[in-house]
Amino acid sequence: MIKYALSNVNEKISAKAYGRGLRISTKNSIIVCRAINRKNIVKAKKFLKGLLERKTSIEGKYYDKTTSTILSILESAEKNAEFKGLNIKKLIVYASAHKGFSFHRPRRFKRRGERRKVTNIQIVLVEK
Repeated sequence: MIKYALSNVNEKISAKAYGRGLRISTKNSIIVCRAINRKNIVKAKKFLKGLLERKTSIEGKYYDKTTSTILSILESAEKNAEFKGLNIKKLIVYASAHKGFSFHRPRRFKRRGERRKVTNIQIVLVEK
């Protein structure tokens, strides 16, 4: 079973989604998750779509790859909430990003290996 960062949540009024081993930057995903954390799901999705369309920005940056990945996980969590019968308009987003397992690219001749980008993302939707 996956341990979530937001642990003390009533299972009847919440829905969860987890992205594991995603090939996106941990630093960028933390920035985007902080931007949508504790927002209404409608506002969070509108904000992420605005980032993808380059209408809004976070300190002048758009984070395309990270934003599209987090948006797909958020939509998955929304479908989980819809399946549970929760009111979609009252859902609050709690998003967090963590460094995933590390693996290295193999060495070539005298060069050292390189660490690959791996991130875990947790999204919990709570009905208020």
